[in-house]
Amino acid sequence: MAVEWQVAPGSFLAAGPDLTDPNFAHSVVLMCRHDEEGAYGLVINRPSDVRACDVLQAHAELARSRARMFVGGPVALESLQVLHRVPERIDGGEELVDGLFVGGDLDALARYLNEAPEEAERNVRLFMGYSGWGPGQLEFELSAFSWLPAPGALSSIFSPRPQAVWRDVVRGLGPRFRPLADEPPDPYMN
Repeated sequence: MAVEWQVAPGSFLAAGPDLTDPNFAHSVVLMCRHDEEGAYGLVINRPSDVRACDVLQAHAELARSRARMFVGGPVALESLQVLHRVPERIDGGEELVDGLFVGGDLDALARYLNEAPEEAERNVRLFMGYSGWGPGQLEFELSAFSWLPAPGALSSIFSPRPQAVWRDVVRGLGPRFRPLADEPPDPYMN
């Protein structure tokens, strides 16, 4: 089955206001892949209370890092996903779009997180898990307006205020969508 249209890598999907699944309500997903086999992305606005040192014990240097972990989605929560914009500090990553890298050398990542934690906080995101869709699933959800496609922006991915990213992205879609940005995550909260 051919995909009628694809959500490009580096673009965003903002959860529609009717998407109340607690994994995705008011979330923004950075799309990493979308093709006939399905789709893969990372929720960029769900920081957790978990630190790298809490869950990355298998790597001695990462086990020392206090870097905050984000929840990338409900799939494979035991897996580590890395986004960064510092290829000069973390080599081996794959450039997703201009200036944004996925993955990289774990030893270089650990050194950067431990040697320059404040700088790293502005340039690196660590994710537990990811968001995934099977063949045709994302297309169905898009046709049901569960997701609002939006242009991606590095400033949103690495925002110091991740909780505000959904509202900012939805407002950025134009006047027609601005009222949606003020809706609560659950309409019954009104």
